[in-house]
Amino acid sequence: MKEFKALAASWGRSFIASALAVYMAGVTDPKAIFAAGAAAVLPVILRYLNPNDAQFGINAK
Repeated sequence: MKEFKALAASWGRSFIASALAVYMAGVTDPKAIFAAGAAAVLPVILRYLNPNDAQFGINAK
């Protein structure tokens, strides 16, 4: 459960930071803001799927 909280916090930080950056750039379309957030979470998901990642990887301890 502790690993999931860390992973979810990382996803949340990435999503909020990118969505906020797009909004502050003047884009107010909710679809575009959500797409930016989703694009920011993708690297974190890829990190989770990497079995060699010591912190978030599938085989992490």
